[in-house]
Amino acid sequence: MSAGTIRLDTEHILRPVRRGDGVALARAYVANREHLAPWEPTRSEAFFTVAAQEQHAQLCVEDADAGRSLRFVIESDDGEIRGRMNINNIVRGAFWSADLGYWVDATRLRRGLASRAVAQLIEYSRTQLRLHRLQAATLLHNLGSQRVLVGNGFERIGMAPKYLRIAGEWQDHLLFQRLLEEPLSSRREGP
Repeated sequence: MSAGTIRLDTEHILRPVRRGDGVALARAYVANREHLAPWEPTRSEAFFTVAAQEQHAQLCVEDADAGRSLRFVIESDDGEIRGRMNINNIVRGAFWSADLGYWVDATRLRRGLASRAVAQLIEYSRTQLRLHRLQAATLLHNLGSQRVLVGNGFERIGMAPKYLRIAGEWQDHLLFQRLLEEPLSSRREGP
């Protein structure tokens, strides 16, 4: 399963994570460490190293090749990574669903970048992955992410108590889904 490069605006592209991204990923995570801390699991010091991020990039490529997930970066024209967009936990069978996750660099907020990238992943999930639905979860107070989801046609479907361990604590999350109106008859059966 491979995805190409998509231009999001005059400064940014969306492209799959690839081998060799470790240096740029480490730089992006170090630069956004404070910005991401309230929204992500507690990270060890090792997480922020080039070696750990290159190992992660390798895993992203392997997962994409196996059809388990597709992970993308938002890259600016200067070659820096300015965000992540992930289609995780792709499940076929009777489910045909995946989880959507994302973040945008602190210096790129409120430019519509996340909204445009999510719209592209919805279309990719519908036309290339032929999924039935995407789901996403946000912390209760993550209003920005909720606006991105609702603006892209996601609907709130519930609240999951103590859903994920974020910033060192089990935290409640709002659950969202987007049904991808693809007729079932056009999907192939099997894995």
